[in-house]
Formats: sequence, C-alpha cells, structure tokens
Amino acid sequence: MINFEEEIKKFKPCLEIEEAEEAIYSYETKDIVDILAEMIKEMNRNEE
Repeated sequence: MINFEEEIKKFKPCLEIEEAEEAIYSYETKDIVDILAEMIKEMNRNEE
C-alpha cells in the first residue's frame, strides 16, 4: 500500500512550474476598472 506521508515528504515541485508561477503572478493584467479609467482619461484629453 502507498504511504502518502512518505510520498509527500519526497515531493519536490518541478522548476518549470515554479518559473511559470512567477511569470503568471508578475504579469499585471488589466481589469474592467483599469480599462474604464483609461477610457475616461482618453475622453477627457479629447475634450480639451
């Protein structure tokens, strides 16, 4: 039978996964609020 406690102790995350995780978390995505704020700034610039 598999001893899960022993298997968990042996576990080491893959470097590729850690690199991908860093890339994902460091990527700044825009949400709808950011997009709307940018649109409002552009509209205000065009009105001047």
